[in-house]
Amino acid sequence: MTLVKFNNGQRRPVVAPRFNDVLDTIFNDTFFQAPQLAKVPAVNIAEAENSFAIELAVPGLKKDDFKISLDKNVLSISADVKKEEGAEIKKYNKKEFSFASFTRSFTLPESVDQAKIEAEYVDGILTLTLAKKEEAKVQTREIAVK
Repeated sequence: MTLVKFNNGQRRPVVAPRFNDVLDTIFNDTFFQAPQLAKVPAVNIAEAENSFAIELAVPGLKKDDFKISLDKNVLSISADVKKEEGAEIKKYNKKEFSFASFTRSFTLPESVDQAKIEAEYVDGILTLTLAKKEEAKVQTREIAVK
């Protein structure tokens, strides 16, 4: 089987294939990326019939690291990660692990029942379940024709 590398629509003069590979690894390194992207976890938001679900990808944290607060209709999720100082210091050739504090805030719709918000942290995913108010749930019924 042969692996074929695509340039994803980029037009670059091919000087030498190996030279282009080296340039790709240098300029695609995390050192040159925006620092904000690494500090804010990715979020999925889904709506079901009876609730909303907010999922944050935050691997490597503990349940105690999170602080979830509700101020009026703004839900804030934050984590304060403390670096552990150890007696043994490792010499890294490359270090990509980064543990930084973050805060994400979400404005909740009026259909959310603020008394019924639950959070669960399993396998690196923080899931918040936001129940909908009874009047906001879609109700189906048959209408009789007169």
